[in-house]
Amino acid sequence: MAMPLCLRALRLSGATRLLRTAPVYRLHIGPRVESTTPVSVSHSAPPKHRHDDHDEINVYDKNPDWHGFSDDPVQDVRNMRLVFFFGVSVCLVMGTVFIYYSPERGMRDWARREAERQIKRREALGLPLIEMNYYDPKSLVLPPEDK
Repeated sequence: MAMPLCLRALRLSGATRLLRTAPVYRLHIGPRVESTTPVSVSHSAPPKHRHDDHDEINVYDKNPDWHGFSDDPVQDVRNMRLVFFFGVSVCLVMGTVFIYYSPERGMRDWARREAERQIKRREALGLPLIEMNYYDPKSLVLPPEDK
């Protein structure tokens, strides 16, 4: 549950855009080959939004701390804080606490305690732990025999 919200928060905040434009360093295995051609690293320009009048407006000119939630700087910061509060605090922290303190679904602990209790009771009464007929044969309803 928390993972899709975190991925959406990263996508909306523009962190994935930063990851795409970051230079990539690769680990070479084997001998290093020097290239004679010059290598240039080009970074893509920040996203430009088009409005109805088709003028290109760079949101970074208006708001250099743009997080990708809104063009309005105040609304952008507010939405970013809300997403990260609910994504981190509520989903990750409260979700972990809920899962940790939720009751056991398989009831294995209860079954073991009940079995130990029944063993102590049968030993105190002098009965065998498991009887030959687990169910009373008189109470079983059997299908009629075919002739």
